[in-house]
Amino acid sequence: MQLTAEQTDALQEIVNIGVGQAAGMLSEMISFRIHLQIPEIELLSLSELQERLKNTLGEDQLSAVHLDFAGSFSGSAQLVFPTDSAANLVSVLTGEDRMSPDLNDLKISTLSEVGNIVVNGVMGSISNILDRPLDYAVPSYIEDDIEHLLPIDRTQSDAAVLLAQARFRFEGLQVQGDIVLFFDVGSFKMLLDAIADVN
Repeated sequence: MQLTAEQTDALQEIVNIGVGQAAGMLSEMISFRIHLQIPEIELLSLSELQERLKNTLGEDQLSAVHLDFAGSFSGSAQLVFPTDSAANLVSVLTGEDRMSPDLNDLKISTLSEVGNIVVNGVMGSISNILDRPLDYAVPSYIEDDIEHLLPIDRTQSDAAVLLAQARFRFEGLQVQGDIVLFFDVGSFKMLLDAIADVN
C-alpha cells in the first residue's frame, strides 16, 4: 500500500497537532519548555519497520510504552526510545541524576506517563479531527529488543504501520524516540477514507 502526497500531508498534519498538544502537557510537568517535532511520517511493512528502528534507534534494548486502541479504528500505538534517550528523558523530568540508584525505580512510571501523554495526544488528535471515537486500554511499559517489542497480534504481513520519528528537544538536551502506529489493513483503509471525507 502506498500513500499519496495528499494523504501523507494530512496524516503528518494530524500527528503534528497531537504531538504539539502532548508537548504542551509535558512542558507543564517541568520548569522549561519542551519542543517535540515530527520531521516525517512513513507507511512501512513490519519488516521495513524493524530495519528502520534498528538503524535509527540501535540494536540494543529499547524502552517502549504500548497502548491498544479500538473503536472506529483498531490497532496499537507505541512510543519507542533508545535506552540512553529514555534515561536522559527520565533524568530531566524527575531531576534525578542519571547515576542515581533511584532512577530505575522512577523510569517505568515516568516513561509510562510520558508515553501515555504522547500516544493519547496523537490518537486523540486523529479521533477528534476525523470525528471517530476511540477507546484505549491501559498503557504498558516494555524493555526489550525490537523483535520482541512489536505487538504479537499485529505481526501479520499485511499490517499497516505508520512510523513518525519524534524528536524531543529540551534546553541543551536532545532526546530521540519514535511513535509507531499499527493498524490492520481494514482499519487503515477506514482511516484513509475518513481523512478523505474531512478534506
